[in-house]
Amino acid sequence: MSGEGELNLDSAEKRRTLWIVFWLNVAIAIGFFITGVIGDSNALIANGLDNSSDAIVYALSLLALTRSRVWKRGAARFSGVMLLVFAGGVILDAIRRFMEGSDPIGGVMMVMALVAGAVNLWCLYLLKRLQNKDVNLRAATTFSLNDFVSNGGIIIAGIVVFFTGSNWPDLVVGIGVACIAIYGGIEILRDAHMDIHEEEGTEHEGWRK
Repeated sequence: MSGEGELNLDSAEKRRTLWIVFWLNVAIAIGFFITGVIGDSNALIANGLDNSSDAIVYALSLLALTRSRVWKRGAARFSGVMLLVFAGGVILDAIRRFMEGSDPIGGVMMVMALVAGAVNLWCLYLLKRLQNKDVNLRAATTFSLNDFVSNGGIIIAGIVVFFTGSNWPDLVVGIGVACIAIYGGIEILRDAHMDIHEEEGTEHEGWRK
């Protein structure tokens, strides 16, 4: 009975943490979209899309908590593919802005990135505290780490934009965020694939016993 109680407490903690990071990412995504439009920033819009995909992944992770391991892998694969699609869209937007021109506002970029960085650091702390993370929770942790790194890039780009008035730092960071998303998506897909082998190894061990 004690083992079952510990399992229930573990699931409750995971669920509570995922709800917190889900709503935080929804809030951050809205903030990025608003400031991205106001500040004419590819990097901010890129992070808004990134945090939107994160929120969807956290919602899938909440559903996956009570599902089978196969379902969890499927949700993780969907998350990975979403990141790759998002990255492609950001790169296309950066190319469009390079061709047509843009006028990003460095101050807006820096303020939003500082706020988002603090929130993402909190999300990362909450997720890191969880024990026995499955493939979806590992994906969620990867997302929060990627977001935190991206926020640092936006701050640097915002400083350069502020002092030079050029749009290229914004575009470079936007593409950089897309590249981080591509790497994260590939890692999540690889983790989901490796989880199949881990499950097969566990089953084989059970048969031997």
